[in-house]
Amino acid sequence: MPQLLTRRATVDDLPALKSLWLAANLPAAELENRLTEFQVVEADGRFAGALGLQIVRQHARLHSEDYTDFSVADAARELFWARIQTLATHHGVFRVWTQETSPFWTRWGFQPANAETLERLPKEWKSLEGGWLTLELKNEDAINAALGNQLAGFIDTEKKHTAQVADRARKLRLAVTLLGFAIFFICVAIAVYLLLHRPITLR
Repeated sequence: MPQLLTRRATVDDLPALKSLWLAANLPAAELENRLTEFQVVEADGRFAGALGLQIVRQHARLHSEDYTDFSVADAARELFWARIQTLATHHGVFRVWTQETSPFWTRWGFQPANAETLERLPKEWKSLEGGWLTLELKNEDAINAALGNQLAGFIDTEKKHTAQVADRARKLRLAVTLLGFAIFFICVAIAVYLLLHRPITLR
């Protein structure tokens, strides 16, 4: 078994990638514009295959998998899968989809998507023909419920904080108003006192 290395595709890989795509009857012109989606595998330093990983919101799709030497395919897939899981974690992916037919993916937990699961398929991929395999990395419903509870708790806390601020503001306005009236009455009392007790001057 040659020494394998997986990495992200670069512009230098385009000639090998185009040749691979054309041989597999894949849309080379379209895929060339999506070069950054691809991971490549090298066998003893030579290009040996590639796999596309498209991410849409919390979903990822494995696509356009092909190899120049299929004797390294399963070993390459194991390396690809390790990279994919890391990338999925970094991008917050909940579920991975694929239309690849290799038994490797079902051995690693991918299952045919039923009608209920297909409702979660991003609209960008619904027009693609063929069956789907899928693997849930994180429980989307549980995470959304937890986020909803956190959001509800945050909103409730903010409401309480706003009510407390408003209550303090009302009390401060009342205190300022009472202080103003007190100062006014003290000034009036002083003025009256001075008027009543001022010395009377005689001409």
